[in-house]
Amino acid sequence: MKKNLIYVLMAAGLVQLSSCAKENFVNPVPTNVISDLTAFDSKDRIEGQVRSIYASIKNAGMYGGRYQIFNDIRGGDFMNDRTNVVTGFDVWNYTPSNSSTNSVQNHWSRAYYVINLSNVFLDGMAAKGTAVVGATVSNNYQAEARLLRAMSYYSLLQLYARPFWDGNGSKPGVPLRLKGNTGSDNYAQARATVAEVYAQILADLNFAETNLPTSNSNAFNNTTRAHRNTAIALKTRVYMSMRRYADVITEANKIVSATAPFTATSGVAHALQSDVTNVFKTYTTTESILSMPFASNEAPGGQNQLGYYYGPAAFNGGNGEYSLLSTGIISDAGWKSTDRRRTMIGVFGGKSYLTKYSVPSIFTDYAPVIRYAEVLLNLAEARVRSTSTVDAQAIALLNAIRGRSDASTVFTAADFANSDALANAILTERRIEFLGEGLAGTDLTRLGLPLPAKPGVAAIAPTAQQYIWPISSTELLLNPLCTDN
Repeated sequence: MKKNLIYVLMAAGLVQLSSCAKENFVNPVPTNVISDLTAFDSKDRIEGQVRSIYASIKNAGMYGGRYQIFNDIRGGDFMNDRTNVVTGFDVWNYTPSNSSTNSVQNHWSRAYYVINLSNVFLDGMAAKGTAVVGATVSNNYQAEARLLRAMSYYSLLQLYARPFWDGNGSKPGVPLRLKGNTGSDNYAQARATVAEVYAQILADLNFAETNLPTSNSNAFNNTTRAHRNTAIALKTRVYMSMRRYADVITEANKIVSATAPFTATSGVAHALQSDVTNVFKTYTTTESILSMPFASNEAPGGQNQLGYYYGPAAFNGGNGEYSLLSTGIISDAGWKSTDRRRTMIGVFGGKSYLTKYSVPSIFTDYAPVIRYAEVLLNLAEARVRSTSTVDAQAIALLNAIRGRSDASTVFTAADFANSDALANAILTERRIEFLGEGLAGTDLTRLGLPLPAKPGVAAIAPTAQQYIWPISSTELLLNPLCTDN
């Protein structure tokens, strides 16, 4: 019983990422923090629990910054300048091979904390909450919880499990926990398969699509809380990771018009901004489908913020943890100097840095999760890969992204020798458009591409053990049914 209680406290507990390396450790939260059924006595209390799940997933260890950063630096566009393990040096050089390292433990624990909050909430709604708020409001709240649970499971699969293409999802995924942990029961659980976890992610997102509102009350809520199109957009990302391209097309067509200018014709009126830099200044534009908001009274915390990692002191008071590799995407000859996106790169002290996140210390830039631009490029790539043709609509979608920042470049079918050439152009566009937004690593692994070589770091083959992370040592210690990678 004592062992089981410790397991609940640590595996479902809250992890905070400290600004001090010596304080960066698992910080368990007592089970008395987890709400019991008294939290479902009123609509206000129920609403507060929903907000608490959002607050937890936007923790810097999750979608508040570090999950995006981990995936950025697993690509080939950033150079580590500090050799600090606390800020991801081991992730950058592909050596988080120890189950006890901070990066491995912290993300695992935070993701399962969010999952457990969602599960506790869903259990409480079934037991009492639905009777308090009524079926419609209950389904709305449950849809938000299930979408956030889906996002958490998706993040775990990208780092700790073999990609879906390896065995068509038959390889070990992660423990699939769908019941809230509030006591000292035995929660030992074997790893579900990758396919089983993806099936649950899709079930959660399908429920969310059906039960979320088509629009929230204002632009801020449309950016920071889920609505119907949020679920649809996330499904295009999930299906891309599964290589289910026909399904990507089906989902994207729900919120992308057939012809340019591409916009969402139902739900929130998503559209590209005419100036891409507006997305990182105004934050709540119709292009931002989901972002994690921050303010001066609710900052990400030291050594966690996007601006701190990517901005040097001379720009925004950041620490310049990662500059841009001169041999990375910034060296692409097709990315013209007149492209508007080049204005979000600055040279300081002879090095190039990403200045997309420009708010000075305490670095309260919103952390982007998914933008409408990604949905357009997901659709473009899916059309090419599903038809194996130089698809006309895919070219139009590619031109929509390139053209809003570089009107001088217009792609035509003659520019592409075959479908592979067009697919590669779309991947290049993704590297440019989403630089520093957390898509680089997952784009590599979903396609079975090597993790690229970097200065002093050898490439990692898709079959190598380092291609994915080990399972957290805390999980392995306290869950006897869980096996390591």
